[in-house]
Amino acid sequence: MGLFGNIPREKIPWFPTIEYDKCVGCKECFNFCRNGVLEWDEENNTPKVTSPYNCVVGCSACANLCDGEAIKFPTKKELIDAVNKVRKK
Repeated sequence: MGLFGNIPREKIPWFPTIEYDKCVGCKECFNFCRNGVLEWDEENNTPKVTSPYNCVVGCSACANLCDGEAIKFPTKKELIDAVNKVRKK
């Protein structure tokens, strides 16, 4: 049993959010993620989070690659608080 036990993935709020005003359109995040979390919006030259629950909990590699610092994830505290809330239900 993993760190999150048998909590359904959809109950764990771990996925990227994009600050579009900071995105430089480099595609590093899109090219890196092999889990299908992101699609590329050709019209706006930005990534779109289309499958958030495909994101591996704890992975933030795409944010580390982002030159514009446009990708954000919950803090560790926010993640733990959310998981504890689900466990209490």
